[in-house]
Amino acid sequence: MGQTLTGLLTSVRAIAGRPGTQTRARPGDGPDPGLLAALRHCGDHLADLAASGPLTDARRTRLIASIGALTTACSTPGADAFDALLRTGQQALDSGGDAGARLALALADEATALRARSKGAWRLRGNALDALGRSEEAVTAYERHLALQQNTAASRDVERRIATLRAAGDRIDEALALVGNGEEARDGKEDRGGGGGGAAGAGTVRLSRRLPAAEARVAFTELVRLRTTERGAADPAVRRLAALYAEHRRLSDRDLMADPLLGGAEPIGVPGLRRFLAGRTVCLVADTPHTAEQEQRPGSSLAALIEGYDLVVRCDAVRHAAPTARTDLHAVTLRGDSPWKGPRWDRRATARLVFGDPLPHWRLALRSRLVPGAQDRIGDATLRRPLHDPALLAEALDAEATPGDGPASTAYTVLRLLDFLGTPARVDLIGFEGPATLPPRERKWIGARAGTTDDTAVRITLR
Repeated sequence: MGQTLTGLLTSVRAIAGRPGTQTRARPGDGPDPGLLAALRHCGDHLADLAASGPLTDARRTRLIASIGALTTACSTPGADAFDALLRTGQQALDSGGDAGARLALALADEATALRARSKGAWRLRGNALDALGRSEEAVTAYERHLALQQNTAASRDVERRIATLRAAGDRIDEALALVGNGEEARDGKEDRGGGGGGAAGAGTVRLSRRLPAAEARVAFTELVRLRTTERGAADPAVRRLAALYAEHRRLSDRDLMADPLLGGAEPIGVPGLRRFLAGRTVCLVADTPHTAEQEQRPGSSLAALIEGYDLVVRCDAVRHAAPTARTDLHAVTLRGDSPWKGPRWDRRATARLVFGDPLPHWRLALRSRLVPGAQDRIGDATLRRPLHDPALLAEALDAEATPGDGPASTAYTVLRLLDFLGTPARVDLIGFEGPATLPPRERKWIGARAGTTDDTAVRITLR
């Protein structure tokens, strides 16, 4: 990886120049000056990565690959490198940390300069500013994105994020007004800050909605501490200030709930799930002690294999995998006469699918067992019974049914649904041997579609 990283850095420098290089005019079909500037930002980031030592983080590896694709696009005459620029910005954001967010913001700035009407560029800029805690600037960028976005359904998460950021700022404004009123009540004996800031005590604490999120949180904490010390926890103004602080912290940790009955998650149906899976590599990981132990072992080849997929799927109650084990899609099947009485689904997942029938039981289970903030998306009622829905797989499964077939496993339900949707680039099963072996009918279906088999995975090529 060191030689590959060094070679890529050399290529980037050869095309875009070194830090401080003056942006040159576009020669003929050469890269746009904005793209050259973006490549220089990437080169600076690569240099920092090279200096940090060996790379073991798969997210950074994907970022390096994306920078390589951008470099290739910039060096290919006539190629449109804009999409590669946006993908690199998103990979930078996904790599985590302030350095990744700063790179994403730099690339977003170049993208918006290149195409001022690109909704993807403005959303990337908003996400990067948001990740850096620059909430007010993020709202402005998100609003530019919404002004260009024609798809209302695709805008909901952005609208919800804007509402969250504004609500957090409103809590700060109310706290400042509360402190100001209290100061006036004390005949101006305490010094107050002005100009959009707030103060407590001797004016040592300043708070503003324009502060970066981390600084605002520290200032708000100190404001509450000082006010409580001065006036006591029983003071009505202090109680209200503490309530505003609690609401601000909650809003900082997660977005406003779109639907309290769904734990704040965005409902997705068949079209939304198809888009969520499109072009991605997916692995379905069995929950066995052996697989969990290998997945948690440092340097394990199985852990590296799983981390290399775009989406990791886990099913039902995950008892063996670590609570922090990556889960992008969690699927669960409701069992028994009272499925709403089961344990709550608190494992963090980007999306969650709940399979179950009848509809009233399914709805009650969602309301009882979803944990707010534990998932970003939740499958709606159109996805609750894919094997028995005539609009999905019911007709095909009826033709395959034989006497004595028991209830389908959750893993099989997920596989049939993915096969029906047909948009993932690849689907692999990992660890489905021994205790995790599926019933014969399900193994037969998998075997008929298996592309390759090795010691760790059954690879299925979707049609």
